[in-house]
Amino acid sequence: MEAESFEKFKEESNIDIIKGIMKANNGYITAKQVTELGIHRMYLKIMLDRNIIEKVGKGIYIDKKSFEDSFFTFQLIYPKTIYSRFTALYFYNLTEVNPTSYDLTVDYNYHVNKINKNHSVIRCKKDIISLGLIKTKTPFGNEVNAYDRERCICDIIRFRKKLDLEQVKKSVKMYINDSNKNLNKLSEYSKKLHIYKDVIEFVGMYYE
Repeated sequence: MEAESFEKFKEESNIDIIKGIMKANNGYITAKQVTELGIHRMYLKIMLDRNIIEKVGKGIYIDKKSFEDSFFTFQLIYPKTIYSRFTALYFYNLTEVNPTSYDLTVDYNYHVNKINKNHSVIRCKKDIISLGLIKTKTPFGNEVNAYDRERCICDIIRFRKKLDLEQVKKSVKMYINDSNKNLNKLSEYSKKLHIYKDVIEFVGMYYE
């Protein structure tokens, strides 16, 4: 095989590998993943030039044929953030709030100035930051860090004075009517967060 033909074959092979990774990751790939595969990052530049992919964040790329998942992109940029309160409840269809900005929880020592000021950030102590933390899927099917239903309900009640109280009430009512609710877990979380009485009063208003 001539040198020119070999280089062309190598180039197309590497591009096919990157395409395969993107297909398995809902259209996404990162520069870090490409490096871990032993592929030079110049192939990302080739794919950009060919209009095969687009850059949606630092070192983050998406197939041009795919729709960007802003929730997933954001967490790739800020992997230590946790979707919480109304944003996480949106994933579970337990809120009427459309998250044009995000409710986020971070470790108390996290530098919140790294995050766009348009988002609402709660800093949480290490002893409770992992309470209710799970991997859940965005509406686009990508996995992100988020709090489960019960932690979110506890948090919107806990921070209700800083939130839209009517939306808090609506989400609590939607949760009570949700077949996936876990009242034992809700009780357990509320005790650990020292808001058991408040949670019982809110839930009692809507529980039949």
